[in-house]
Amino acid sequence: MTAATGYINETADVASTATISEGSKVWHYAQVREGAVLGENCIIGRGAYIGTGVVLGDNCKVQNYALIYEPARLGHGVFIGPAVVLTNDHFPRAINDDGSPKSSDDWHPVGVEILEGASIGASSTCVAPIVIGRWALVGAGSVVVKDVPDFALVVGSPARRVGWVGKAGHPLKKETSGLWICPKTGARYHEVTSERLLEVTDT
Repeated sequence: MTAATGYINETADVASTATISEGSKVWHYAQVREGAVLGENCIIGRGAYIGTGVVLGDNCKVQNYALIYEPARLGHGVFIGPAVVLTNDHFPRAINDDGSPKSSDDWHPVGVEILEGASIGASSTCVAPIVIGRWALVGAGSVVVKDVPDFALVVGSPARRVGWVGKAGHPLKKETSGLWICPKTGARYHEVTSERLLEVTDT
């Protein structure tokens, strides 16, 4: 494996072709498969699984027993809660229609892409192929079956949008028509449509 000054616990199973960047930590009994790439300062919790060729940006946290199946892609600063599952087979079967066992040649994996700053709550399942938008928040125990907009707060099974969140992770409060405010930072956001929120930048 390529490991700069990262930490790999002696019980972890890290493939020789995986890349563990500077400051990243792989904890007890975690598995990082062939060709996976961890950016700088990532944390892979106890018993977590990082599939073949999965790519994590810098400063990601994958908590205990989360399963990140290939070909998932995580942007910078993504949080994956405990026992989260990112699937990779839209039509799962153990066998072919003739009864023969399925092999890697009998199906084509599809991935979940999670963009910068997004968080996936504990025990949630993201059913590929979907994209989780920037800074979105998926509530614990949710089942996500369609794309999630930037800054969206989604919950339930199937997950649906119930509000907006800011970069600080707190639910936004509506101030006026189309204008939302973060109660923690005071940052302002403009609701362009029911599925699109933009951060307001002062000029």
